[in-house]
Amino acid sequence: MINGASKKKKDIRANEEKALLLDPDRAARKKKKRRATITALCVAIPVTVIVLACLGVVLVGAIGKARLKQVSAQQPQLAEAPAAETPTEEETEIWQEGWVKYQGQIYAYNEDILTFLFMGVDQRSETVQEVAEGTNGGQADALFLLILNPHDQTASIIGINRNTMTEIDIYNEEGAYVDTVIAQIAVQHGFGNGVEKSCEYQRKAVSRLFYSLPIHGYAAINMSAIATLNDEVGGVDVTVLEDMSSESPCLVEGERVHLEGEDALTYVRYRDQDAFASADRRLERQKQYLTEFVKAARSTVRQDISSVVRLYQALAPMMVTDISADEAVYLASQALDYQIDADNFYMLKGETVMGEQFEEYNIDEEALYELILQIFYEPVS
Repeated sequence: MINGASKKKKDIRANEEKALLLDPDRAARKKKKRRATITALCVAIPVTVIVLACLGVVLVGAIGKARLKQVSAQQPQLAEAPAAETPTEEETEIWQEGWVKYQGQIYAYNEDILTFLFMGVDQRSETVQEVAEGTNGGQADALFLLILNPHDQTASIIGINRNTMTEIDIYNEEGAYVDTVIAQIAVQHGFGNGVEKSCEYQRKAVSRLFYSLPIHGYAAINMSAIATLNDEVGGVDVTVLEDMSSESPCLVEGERVHLEGEDALTYVRYRDQDAFASADRRLERQKQYLTEFVKAARSTVRQDISSVVRLYQALAPMMVTDISADEAVYLASQALDYQIDADNFYMLKGETVMGEQFEEYNIDEEALYELILQIFYEPVS
């Protein structure tokens, strides 16, 4: 059988050679056809990869959307605040759970809103490290709430001063609850293990500050990750708000600079601890930087949605989060169409005073109440 097969191959080859002698152009046509096939494959393979990648991003985003929708929808307890007004007898007849009345207007919580807490943790290590229970988990020097409202397609950011005085929970070295005291909100993250427990403690403290506001996810990022984040979106342009030329020659007040690498980290992290209210000025720089960073990030994601996954993976060693990669892709794809600019960036109003040992930021409770109504609630007709 082997000899028969060999004879058959020889006959086919002989016939091909005979055909080529009778038709010299046949070889050229055959070679051209082979080149066209190879070219088609070269084009088709990357196109197929791109299509599969896009389908993967869409699928991952769909999974993320489904998971976020599974989050239980509790409501803030604004009705228990002193500023809340008592409904009239007529209003009581139609009153619904979760409604709140303020200055004669009734409001209902927008249950479709998604709220996320982002923490910049004062840790210099390149990777997140779990620590023993106690107070070594690192303070949350930067605290921001990101709010996505699908009703009007707006994204809002609320900056929280690290020295905001509020209730925080104290835990001992065994992780057991000890007491609740009034202290700077940034201190809360220091308790716990520096990873998930610290984040959950910080989320609880922020939620409590905002009258038990539901927070759908969190991400705590070591400050050292700022340089990585910054460079992944091609750098960020800012006009320097405060002279920091002692830390970096390019950070001269009033200069327009393109922040790259460590300069970006310096810009959002540095504060003169000997100067009163330096945390306030740093928060203003962080607000400015974050506004410009969002613009750069949106541009990057618009060009390539899969960059979200790459950014997520690059940050993973320096981040603790309960937001999965598929949820991140979904959120990024949604946020591309949301309006976000300086007008959507809010700061908790208040005043910095000198306490017995440290600076304290006392928030304006009425302004906080009105801000919550403005962003998280909608008027009831």
